[in-house]
Amino acid sequence: MPRPELSAEQRAVYERIEHTREHLFITGRAGTGKSTILNHLSWNTSKIIAVCAPTGVAALNVGGQTIHSLLRLPTGIIADHDLDQPAELKKMLAAIDTLVIDEISMVSADLMDAIDRSLRLARGKRHDPFGGAQIIMFGDPYQLPPVPPRDPHERAYFADTYRSLWFFDANVWKSAPLSTFELLEVHRQRDDRFKQILGAVRHGVVTEDQANELNAAGARPAPRDVITLATTNATVNRLNAQRLAEIKGSSLRAVAEINGEFRENTYPADEVLELKPGAQVMFLRNDPDGRWVNGTIGTVSRVSGTVWVEVDREEFEVEPMVWERYRYRYDSETKKLEKEVVAEFEQFPLRLAWAVTVHKSQGHTYDAAIVDLGPRAFSAGQTYVALSRVRSLDGLYLQRPLQPRDVIVDPNVVRFMRGKEETA
Repeated sequence: MPRPELSAEQRAVYERIEHTREHLFITGRAGTGKSTILNHLSWNTSKIIAVCAPTGVAALNVGGQTIHSLLRLPTGIIADHDLDQPAELKKMLAAIDTLVIDEISMVSADLMDAIDRSLRLARGKRHDPFGGAQIIMFGDPYQLPPVPPRDPHERAYFADTYRSLWFFDANVWKSAPLSTFELLEVHRQRDDRFKQILGAVRHGVVTEDQANELNAAGARPAPRDVITLATTNATVNRLNAQRLAEIKGSSLRAVAEINGEFRENTYPADEVLELKPGAQVMFLRNDPDGRWVNGTIGTVSRVSGTVWVEVDREEFEVEPMVWERYRYRYDSETKKLEKEVVAEFEQFPLRLAWAVTVHKSQGHTYDAAIVDLGPRAFSAGQTYVALSRVRSLDGLYLQRPLQPRDVIVDPNVVRFMRGKEETA
């Protein structure tokens, strides 16, 4: 599939990454192309880079490794605990010019400091932040917060050690300058008024007029097959199971083929997928031939050993695809950093899509969607993520009117972003 060209704004950021050794945080609203820059960097950089992310699913999406796996860090709070660094790990980390971290907003201050300490130790440069490696971070703190620790002792440790849980309050940034770039050009939405309202939701400064406009637009009855974005797996599973059960006829039951080290909570698709003709599905991968993209909605038209899906009145045969889990390895003979496949997950790149969680909708774009926040939104950024998946107000439907309590913004994010306003 052809890779999208960079806009002038995106290219300026890429050039800054490529031609400096600065530590950079690339942020921006939903749909500004953070993933586009990261993808371009992966394919075009002349630097030796390793790409990682805080969760298994996020790492799969960027063809990288989890932070904990890459750096061999212990789980839970790391603090000043000993780090186990075998010789091959040290060689691999010493070979890196640049460490790229996606979904950085989910990284805690403790983990950020552990990344710093791990790189100093492995690279033998204990007095240089990150051992002299360049750190490039992508993410939007207004969308995805770090997961707070459940253990009361861990919560007490954070309260005593850090100003907040967020990566930007890690101690390493007291001695390492960090440049922040906020991408401003939104590519997902074309409607200026909707962009303005989404910006207000993102920053938690929605006016009464904007709220009324949003609720008036979303109050229309939704067409039957519009996808629902819900806050819980329970709601999503119930809606999808109900709609599938309504369809008569035979079904295809596809069981994923899994080889290597794949934990269940990092599966990129359903291990067992049941499909029937008439089922609404969402594609989970871009098609190499450009016929669909990750997030495209279609309808199963036929099943018989394989699956046919209709998208925009065209029918396509869909074959199982393989997701590969990678690990970085240093080859001492070639003196090169290499990526090796350590696990494979093969399944049809489809998921039932009458409903999907707001979390799993991250990064997707829909022409139309029903936003179902349940009794209330329960985490910072959740409402913004849900609303910003849709291209326009015309495609937005609300299960219930939005209330002021649904718009949650972490004051620590506001503090940090206000102090870091710099754009490319």
